[in-house]
Amino acid sequence: MRIETRAFGPLQANAYLVWDDPERAVLVDPGDEPKRVLDWIRTSGVRPQAVLLTHAHFDHIGAVRAVVETYDLPVRLHPATRPVYERAASAAMRWGLFIDPPPTEPLVDLAEGPLDLGPGFRVWHLPGHCPGHVTFYQPQAEAVFSGDLLFAGGVGRWDLPGANLDDLKRSIRRLYELPEATRVYPGHGPATTLATERRANPFVQNWLT
Repeated sequence: MRIETRAFGPLQANAYLVWDDPERAVLVDPGDEPKRVLDWIRTSGVRPQAVLLTHAHFDHIGAVRAVVETYDLPVRLHPATRPVYERAASAAMRWGLFIDPPPTEPLVDLAEGPLDLGPGFRVWHLPGHCPGHVTFYQPQAEAVFSGDLLFAGGVGRWDLPGANLDDLKRSIRRLYELPEATRVYPGHGPATTLATERRANPFVQNWLT
């Protein structure tokens, strides 16, 4: 499985191009700077099949409209995050930022279980940071795209509208049902592993005991 990572926008949200077949790539969380995102896709040599969203906070969806309109792609997201998705442009304005309002179609609901496109992801619903937050796990590659659930040295905020600390703790514990060698590709910052975070992340240490 091939993974390319770029960080976009003032909040430096990570986006991922992932594929095992260049004609079956997926784009995870295209956060901002639409022109840069489109240039990246073109130079990668892959053809995306879909946009996949771990969640719908504005810093993770700012380039969705440009990608959908350029490549005629569906957007896949959990139904519980649709209200966040629909309000994302106005949420960005409250932070003094601007994103293109994301398209309202074609939207396809994500559910737990195998994903019928791309490199063989399994979808896990792991809320707490945002309603409808999901992760994408690829078991053969031992890789998980964690969105804003788990970072190197941290976890997602739980003080935002719709966030819930108890749900976040449960989601972290569930994430640790995966093998600890699993490599974590987060929504912000560098990649890490579950094993590293068990040893060094104070939130994980406290919440797994």
